[in-house]
Amino acid sequence: MDKHDYKNKALSLGADHSQIFSLDDIAFDSRTILKCMYGCKDWGNGHTCPSRPGSLKPWEYKRVLLEYSWGIIIHSTDKKISQDVSFQIEREAFLDGFYMAFSLSDCAICKECSGFKGMDCNNPHKARPAFHSVGIDVFKTVRKFGLPINTLKNDNEQQNWYSAVFID
Repeated sequence: MDKHDYKNKALSLGADHSQIFSLDDIAFDSRTILKCMYGCKDWGNGHTCPSRPGSLKPWEYKRVLLEYSWGIIIHSTDKKISQDVSFQIEREAFLDGFYMAFSLSDCAICKECSGFKGMDCNNPHKARPAFHSVGIDVFKTVRKFGLPINTLKNDNEQQNWYSAVFID
């Protein structure tokens, strides 16, 4: 498949939007860890958050992610759809010979993360770090493409979920 096939596949799987990106389009900013540490209830609990033992820091993720050349951004207003689509694109890219394809998606596999109970991850083969937790400014990145994203002012506003599959 070519890049546009992956983009179209993401849409056919239920993404609201999908966008091809090059690494130049990704806005890296290691300050994202501050938003994780001081703004996220998962900090210290979630298996995919940067607080888990052995997790790379944002500046380390940047070094790794810069090895890729392109990928697909996936947008949905449903967190689970965003993650499911990114997993499927990662799998298809892998099967197409892009064996280093790797998705980043806010975890929505389990109804309740076992990390909050001090237990091991129930799905370690599928759990991935969130697009924003690896040192990527998602707001700045997706706005380059005109994709919808806003800071939420109250709990009843529609949230936009973003995943990305890095491919090379």
